[in-house]
Amino acid sequence: MGAYILRRFLLVIPTLLGIMIVNFALVQFVPGGPIEQIIADIEGRGDVFQTIAGGSGDNEIAQEQGAYDSRYVGARGLPPAFIEQLEREFGFDKPPLERFLSMMWDYMRFDFGKSWFRSVTVVDLVLEKMPVSITLGLWSTLIAYLVSIPLGIRKAVRDGTPFDTWTSGAIIVGYAIPGFLFAILLIVLFAGGSYYRIFPLRGLTSDNWDDLSALGKVADYFWHITLPVLASTISSFATLTLLTKNSFLDEIKKQYVMTAKAKGLSESRVLYGHVFRNAMLIVISGFPALFIGVFFGGSLIIETLFSLDGLGRLGFEAAVQRDYPVVFGTLFAFSLMGLVIGIVTDLTYVFIDPRIDFESRG
Repeated sequence: MGAYILRRFLLVIPTLLGIMIVNFALVQFVPGGPIEQIIADIEGRGDVFQTIAGGSGDNEIAQEQGAYDSRYVGARGLPPAFIEQLEREFGFDKPPLERFLSMMWDYMRFDFGKSWFRSVTVVDLVLEKMPVSITLGLWSTLIAYLVSIPLGIRKAVRDGTPFDTWTSGAIIVGYAIPGFLFAILLIVLFAGGSYYRIFPLRGLTSDNWDDLSALGKVADYFWHITLPVLASTISSFATLTLLTKNSFLDEIKKQYVMTAKAKGLSESRVLYGHVFRNAMLIVISGFPALFIGVFFGGSLIIETLFSLDGLGRLGFEAAVQRDYPVVFGTLFAFSLMGLVIGIVTDLTYVFIDPRIDFESRG
């Protein structure tokens, strides 16, 4: 097992390097870099992407002033020395390969630098947004597993009954409803949209958070997260429930289950003493994808609807602003964490079923 874990950790290096190379290379061909953002802001041209696209107003200015710098469409009327100074400050005076190697050397030492537009380190920026993502990711994943696994087991035991039929219909309907649409429905019904004002619409805590007692803070926290967590969780029920059901159905039909029942063991003893360990392997295999998707991916629309400033909005704003230290820093850190969690999942397999031997894999 030790040799397998070592191989997996060694495989993390080329995988992570490949992710960074592909994304860094793609960025080199995307228009509207940080320098163009600054130039467009200085000249009052609004969004830099409108400048890149080139409207009629831009064409008139180009004819009058002339575009002396073909690299930056918006740099008309600004001194070339100013453009060169911006290039030096952002590091664009160096070749792409040198910039990439320098960035990776810093990342290997977990030095992610500072945001270009926020004057704060990337680590501090991520830590500032982390409570929202922890809330949505942790509680959504926990609720999904606590509800879907018992429901999936119950559906497997009562396969083909009316209970199985109507619950399947309910979870499929829930899966078909987009999370943002369900969030809007919750706001309309319970957050003062048109009917009831039971839950708050903004933030994770109330303004008087510091004045509340310990129990009051816990209640206030859960009061605020109820709607966004429900909106984040709704789509994950169907996949996890049906996966659990099908996994248990496959195990229930095997010979060892029939043998255990023939020996007079109770249904619960057979189900949770024998079937559960084998059936849960495939369910556990989906945990990293679910956790990483909800936790690190963030839900931009849900965060926006509930006025939550989390990693979803941070990633979107960094991509729009071309804030490369934030984009590549978070990409490196979260990709590394995702790869490590994949290794932890394999260790969980062995913990649940010691018969699994990864050493035998070539």
